[in-house]
Amino acid sequence: MRSPESPVLSISGLIKDVGPLASLDGKMLRVVNGVSFVAERGQVTALLGANGAGKTTTIECAQGLQKRNGGSISLLGQDPGRAGADLRSRVGVMLQDGGLPPSARPIPLLRHIAGMYARPRSVDELVERLGIDTFARTTVRRLSGGQKQRLARASALIGNPEVLFLEEPSAGLDPQSRQRGFELISELRATGVGIILTTHLMDDARRLADSVHISDAGGTVTGG
Repeated sequence: MRSPESPVLSISGLIKDVGPLASLDGKMLRVVNGVSFVAERGQVTALLGANGAGKTTTIECAQGLQKRNGGSISLLGQDPGRAGADLRSRVGVMLQDGGLPPSARPIPLLRHIAGMYARPRSVDELVERLGIDTFARTTVRRLSGGQKQRLARASALIGNPEVLFLEEPSAGLDPQSRQRGFELISELRATGVGIILTTHLMDDARRLADSVHISDAGGTVTGG
């Protein structure tokens, strides 16, 4: 059995190639080159870097959404590339683009997602906490960027995850919603959730993270 003290995520020597691309004479392009870092339970781990640095690809490999070409990944003690429903039920994911059905309305969507989990969080509590009640009657396609972010965050939290992935969690948020998000992340960390976030904002990383790993040209160049 996995120890409570063990990392929620461990990545060692991750390699990811894409292609082939005509512009590169049919050769594969290496977009992640030897990334290694560890994310602990009850801590916020930030992967910081400019757009195109390989942050999103790294996290998608960690979630099992993309197949890696090399290296090893352990997510809650399992290989996410071979993950079954049990592992996925313990992981929350908030993508930057949301990935939400455009014709759905927020509250019915959250109740539908909650029904997929054995012990979901209260939909009503998340709706109130994230201010979703203010746009509850609006379909996803008509929501602003910040409203979609709040709904995506609620969707990621509804299953009471042990580990939470947040991609650019402050993108499109007004100052009040941003502050709410920071407070919620701090509370989740205090309950023992392991949180991995990607951002290009140094201020977010400095304010939220217990450890920061900087990605540059597909590799982790510093950490701490």
